[in-house]
Amino acid sequence: MAGVDTEELPKIPEEDMEAMNAAVGKGDLTEAAAKAKEALESIDKIPLNIAVTGESGSGKSSFVNAIRGLRDTDKGAAEMGVNERTMKTTPYPHPTYPNVIVRDLPGIGTPTFKPDTYLKQVQFSRYDFFTIISCTRFTSHDIGLAQELQRLGKKFYFVRSKVDQDLTNEKRNYDEGGKLKQSNAAMKRPLQYSESSILDAIRENCIKGLKAGQVTSPQVFLVSRWDFSKYDFPKLQGVLLDELPSLKRLALLRSLSNVSKEILEKKKQQLQTQIWLKSLASCAVAALPIPGLSTVCNIAMLMMSLKGFCRDLGLNEESLATLARQANKPIAELKAVIKSPLSEEITEDLVIKLLTKCAAGAVKFSTYVFEFVPVVGSVVSAAVSLPTTYFMLKNFLDAAADDAVRVLEVVMEGDVSNSEKQHENCSTP
Repeated sequence: MAGVDTEELPKIPEEDMEAMNAAVGKGDLTEAAAKAKEALESIDKIPLNIAVTGESGSGKSSFVNAIRGLRDTDKGAAEMGVNERTMKTTPYPHPTYPNVIVRDLPGIGTPTFKPDTYLKQVQFSRYDFFTIISCTRFTSHDIGLAQELQRLGKKFYFVRSKVDQDLTNEKRNYDEGGKLKQSNAAMKRPLQYSESSILDAIRENCIKGLKAGQVTSPQVFLVSRWDFSKYDFPKLQGVLLDELPSLKRLALLRSLSNVSKEILEKKKQQLQTQIWLKSLASCAVAALPIPGLSTVCNIAMLMMSLKGFCRDLGLNEESLATLARQANKPIAELKAVIKSPLSEEITEDLVIKLLTKCAAGAVKFSTYVFEFVPVVGSVVSAAVSLPTTYFMLKNFLDAAADDAVRVLEVVMEGDVSNSEKQHENCSTP
């Protein structure tokens, strides 16, 4: 392997190797490709159920929308206040990944949902984790729920919502230069306004109350109702990804909105681990030779793979239109920084063009690729189909991921309009 960057070589997920090895060991590349295709299809079916609970007016509905990549005014968004009137658990499937379902639970402590029967009524075992929302202090009901979830071994996270309102209210005590007004001199406040100090105090106060309620190592995340890219929302996404089991982590990662470069990098890394499976699947399942190339592959399957990359990275018309509305920017401004094709622009002719471009380089690396995966190389050592499709998919993913970062940078540059909106008070759901 001297002179070859191993990061450029394919990675096969360990859990998919056994079935493929058995098939290839029999000399049956077609069966191995079918197993690879089966493994890829199972990814789209990984279920993830997220529970969101809290009192009426705490910001549950906005959080339900945010974790699904929507704003309160978007089509398909959870309606404000509906659950508390209907007193039902309401499921909200992700608009792009229906296997990811966020369920808005009725508030605990009402006559219908009493603390001692709440978890049984909402069927707690179906959920992968709970988020407990509050826009003030967490109540005794919230703490009691956490204690029971803790006893049952369920993951849960505290989300302190609407902190932007707290900052706005606190800022009224200071002048335009950030100095404490003379009229507030008797109050126990810092002489100079500090957003980070206020946020730290809110977080520490919440944690102190939860620890007093015997909640072990509580995690509290501060979020804004208007801008979920600020404060602790990106951190919450990262913690969820770190603490979920691998398959559940994949389902969540694909569904997360691109609110940070870290999330985009994690998406790219995960998509990279699927490239070899996609290459193998496309080279033997209903595959046809490409005129002018010594390459055999399933063009339709490769089209789906490229479209899937675009979908996961938010590079399709619908995702860009939603993002443009949320950022209050023309969609043309987002498209202007995109160099690779959008999902809607991917055609058979484009796939063949990309394969042709990669074929020469693939021949050069084919020996090393098959040395890296000898079990496959023993069957198709003379072919260039696998390295050709591999490098085509890799190059496209690299370019698409770079585009997604550029789009995020455009959004982040001017993402100030939401913070200038008039914030509603905490009694508003």
